[in-house]
Amino acid sequence: MTDLPGDPLPDSRALESASPELARALDALGGQLVWRIGKDEASDDVVVRLGFASATPRFAHLPRLRSAGDAELQAALAENRVVIEWVD
Repeated sequence: MTDLPGDPLPDSRALESASPELARALDALGGQLVWRIGKDEASDDVVVRLGFASATPRFAHLPRLRSAGDAELQAALAENRVVIEWVD
């Protein structure tokens, strides 16, 4: 599942009202993920690379991402210029 620009962000109360089993499972999953966020070298798109920790070495073989400030990230979200890549 991905959040698209304009979609409301999850409310922290939603996680608090989740079952304890679901909360533990989400916490465990979050501890196994790594991500990189930055701007694509060839365009102004913001790229979010996401994968399991076991895929960390493969991140190094992907094209570099330029750093992006908060304002650039917010502008990219507002303009639907966010690309999500899953790294296997």
